[in-house]
Amino acid sequence: MDMLFGEDLGAAVLRGLVLGAFALMWVVLLVRILGLRSFSKMTNFDFVMTIAMGSLIASASQSENIPPFLQGLAAMVSLFAVQWTAARLRKSSDKVEAAISNTPLVLMRNGEYCEEALKATRVSRNDLVAKLREANVMDFSEVRAVVLETTGDISVLHGDHLNESLLKGVARGPD
Repeated sequence: MDMLFGEDLGAAVLRGLVLGAFALMWVVLLVRILGLRSFSKMTNFDFVMTIAMGSLIASASQSENIPPFLQGLAAMVSLFAVQWTAARLRKSSDKVEAAISNTPLVLMRNGEYCEEALKATRVSRNDLVAKLREANVMDFSEVRAVVLETTGDISVLHGDHLNESLLKGVARGPD
């Protein structure tokens, strides 16, 4: 049973363990060099980076030869470099920010649903109410704003008062 599909199973498992561990340590090293911001969920770009990195780690751990493994490691460096460059450009230019980032959108304002925003974003009222419960909202009248963030997360702002600066850069529904 050591031979299945023409390969020694023990060698294949050992190769996967060693290459997977090395690829993971490579990513940890890259994160230490470039910072934790690399895997934040601040933008859709960051989300794609995280998914792509997972795919590259999986591919590298399954490499059968050194050249494809090194190609995977190089691709990881490339993704980190592109993400780092994009973050720098976003920080320095509003035009770049607008081009590569989604705009957050108000889904609920002052206890009232923003129907057009819900329809445009395909967020159901039931999903929105679930987020209100997660935020411990006891009554719709407590809700100052619910925002669909650039990452797809939903933020619930509730209480007696809302500082309007918290909605700077957020596309607004009707007040």
